[in-house]
Amino acid sequence: MKRTTSIIAGALLLAAGLQAHAAITVKDDAGATVTVAKPAQRVISLAPHVTELLFAAGGGSHIVGVVSYSDFPEEAKKIPQIGSNREVDLERIMAMKPDLIVIWRHGSSERQIDMLQKPGIPMFHSEPPKLEDIADNVQKLGQLMGTDAVAGPAAADLRNRIASLRSRYAKRPVVRSFYQVWDKPLYTLNGRHIVSDALRLCGGENIFDKLAVTAPVVSVEAVLQENPEAIFATAEKNYGGVSMWKPYTTLTAVRNDNLFTIDGNLLNRAGPRMVAGAAQLCEKLELARSHRAK
Repeated sequence: MKRTTSIIAGALLLAAGLQAHAAITVKDDAGATVTVAKPAQRVISLAPHVTELLFAAGGGSHIVGVVSYSDFPEEAKKIPQIGSNREVDLERIMAMKPDLIVIWRHGSSERQIDMLQKPGIPMFHSEPPKLEDIADNVQKLGQLMGTDAVAGPAAADLRNRIASLRSRYAKRPVVRSFYQVWDKPLYTLNGRHIVSDALRLCGGENIFDKLAVTAPVVSVEAVLQENPEAIFATAEKNYGGVSMWKPYTTLTAVRNDNLFTIDGNLLNRAGPRMVAGAAQLCEKLELARSHRAK
């Protein structure tokens, strides 16, 4: 009897140990601890860049809901949409019984995100401040989903590509640049945004690096006063882009033919494709250097 009791006690201890071992814990981009009792199988993405990160981490088949504009990779278009970054369908999300929600705290859905925290569903806040953090996101999301075999190599590849760009461009002459998010009103980004990190990687300098607001509205006069050597904008519908600057012939960027357009899907989303966007940014900055008077 004692032997049987001992075996049962040992089995219970082993089971408890295995259960404890199965719990997975990581830190998200807000510094919060995120723990799942077992690898997440039903994941909801609340941002397009998050959807890309989840696929890169090998978890595409685990995603049960996404927000609008989650259009990459192609398979993402088939996943049910549960709203946008401004408003989500809370009842539908709860009906999907997610065991992990990956959030992005922008837009007007802050209150809804706070409500989703109440049932105790694990949440990972994804907002990479630097290019290397994109790789970290891929690796951590892979851990949370139990897809490390895919996520690990994918993260390593991203780190290698970033390191290659840094090695090639970090010591190149600085190019003072203006990054235009939108034209009406005229939006830009400050130095804490990940786009500015990409600029620095390429040897560029954001002329509005020191502004306090992450995505501030600036005036045409302020841009003229800073007189950037290069101006960047993205190709979007109903958006004038860099063409608005052509009449301002006193601008160095206009005089030197350094008005550049970059694919916004590559640079405005903090997902794996941003490394390719950074490579384009580096090439354009190198072109701007070649335009300098000999």
